[in-house]
Amino acid sequence: MTIIAAFNSDAIAVHDPSPKPLIDPVRLQALLGEARGRFDIDSLPECASTSTVLLGRAAQGAPGGSVIVTDRQTAGRGSRGRCWLASPEASLTFSVLWRFNNGVGRLAGLSLAVGVAVVHALEAFGAKGVQLKWPNDILYDNAKLGGILVELQSEAHSALAVVGIGLNLSMPETIGDGAGFALPPAAVDRILTPVPERHALFAQILIELASKFDRFSNGGFAELRDQWQARHAWQGRSVRLLRDGLLEKEGICRGADADGALLVQTASGVERCLSGDLSLRVQ
Repeated sequence: MTIIAAFNSDAIAVHDPSPKPLIDPVRLQALLGEARGRFDIDSLPECASTSTVLLGRAAQGAPGGSVIVTDRQTAGRGSRGRCWLASPEASLTFSVLWRFNNGVGRLAGLSLAVGVAVVHALEAFGAKGVQLKWPNDILYDNAKLGGILVELQSEAHSALAVVGIGLNLSMPETIGDGAGFALPPAAVDRILTPVPERHALFAQILIELASKFDRFSNGGFAELRDQWQARHAWQGRSVRLLRDGLLEKEGICRGADADGALLVQTASGVERCLSGDLSLRVQ
């Protein structure tokens, strides 16, 4: 913003040093179609973690549909406490607060449903070959395109979810040493050329999220299971299931159950796994 002040008949330009965020909430609302009004969007140039900020606002009574998007996330939280830096222009990083009438126990598989929403949004722009890895990764060509982190809190007769999503739009200039990350990175610019305009892509993701949240509220993950299975990257593949870095199970991946549990066919039969760090190994 430039402020013009009058002084002795001369115009003096004073430049506002605060950066403008890349996402304009007003412009974004205009692209939401029927979902307009279901989201309250706050765009920040920088924050430590969109999910941390949104959880704080939830504690103060922020409504469902609150969204925080940032250009630069300096301490983003991933699964199992992993952290990363998101750079402006190269990524789309945001969190969404949603309130569900069901209790936390009825929200199993929500991260899988969110994955379906993100893939559907990319497919709306013509993307092909985007897949999902249980429970929270978005893949392309066996590389990580994005990630999802769902944090749940109980409320009286209901529950709230803060859904954090990070999506690589282009490859970052520096990725670091990659320590602790099992998959190489991928980016939308490998799939779609040109990359969809940032507001249009973000609006489409929010539209899909509202639709999937509605379906999930009605019937849980079972409502979206077939769509997730159709995009499951490791269906029928040999996998090892690690917990805290230690091998817990290995076998053939059979997808997800109606409540989002991973199904692994082991020597003892098909077993349900509710949490863990799934990594693929060729046997």
